[in-house]
Amino acid sequence: MRAMTEATPPSPSSDSFAALVAGDEGGFSLSARSADSSLLAAGDVLVRVEYSAVNYKDALALCGNKNKILRAFPMVPGVDYAGVVAASASEKYKEGARVIMHGRAVGEKHSGGFAEYARAPGEWFVPMPENMNARQAMLSGTAGATAALCVIALRESGYVKEGGAIVVSGASGGVGSFAVMLLAKLGYEVFAVSRPAATEYLRGLGAGDVISRGDMSADCRPLEKAKWDGGVDTVGGKILARMLAETKYGGVVAACGLAGSFDLHTTVMPFILRGVRLDGIDSVEIPQELRLKAWGLLSQTLAAEDYEKVFAGEVSLGEAAAAAERVLSGEVSGRFLVKPQL
Repeated sequence: MRAMTEATPPSPSSDSFAALVAGDEGGFSLSARSADSSLLAAGDVLVRVEYSAVNYKDALALCGNKNKILRAFPMVPGVDYAGVVAASASEKYKEGARVIMHGRAVGEKHSGGFAEYARAPGEWFVPMPENMNARQAMLSGTAGATAALCVIALRESGYVKEGGAIVVSGASGGVGSFAVMLLAKLGYEVFAVSRPAATEYLRGLGAGDVISRGDMSADCRPLEKAKWDGGVDTVGGKILARMLAETKYGGVVAACGLAGSFDLHTTVMPFILRGVRLDGIDSVEIPQELRLKAWGLLSQTLAAEDYEKVFAGEVSLGEAAAAAERVLSGEVSGRFLVKPQL
């Protein structure tokens, strides 16, 4: 891959490093193996990765890439990572700086975090908050940052009252878990939509009540009894339609996922009769100031022990695909960390 500038891009001092490599010759393949700097993305900052994580998007990529998450080959997957700058040609980050990467199509178009080393342009990174380490950063990762963006959208809308009733779908997943924690810490009454088996886990995160996803995905009328001051939806489809139909006058729903469906069969009635707003949340191409705001909210709101509440396990590069299958099954609560080792 070519460098971003004419200068020689920073590369690892050793000739090889551990990486999970996806290929497409003769069909999709994954291999945890030794790699060299030819697999690194273009950029002027080289990071020694301490942790990455298995996000929902990573799970789709690792389990056959049927949704075309990976768009170039060979590719190192991993849409987020945290670690220490090992070498830099950037004025923004010097060697030893601690940084976070998420979004920017890393792990999709550009090789990502499932490796001992990763490289990217300096302006793409977020400086790690002082009261956060790499483990905590990746227990949060893309999921936590996305949840924080949803919470910011609700709080800054000017319509969602402080301490109001907020419903969160896909609550036991990564984004949902952090949305529940953040909202509860900020004083909202949180209603979590998930499977009954996750009730104890979700109450431990701060949920006041747990609603079965079967009940929430039942067919609904254009307008139902108003229950929610706002919502965070990670699922889409029927659950989002019901969430909108049950939102109170002037409420806001932040939608950031499609784990259930990308369809939305609803009417204009919630929007024009109750003034409900639907805010779309993206974590890939957002401007840097919003990234900094999201990580600031996480670091200022959560204590060290809060991150550990979502810990589902730690896996090696070779174990990441098996963890991805468990994520897609919908029966896992929280986040899998990936340690970049064979």
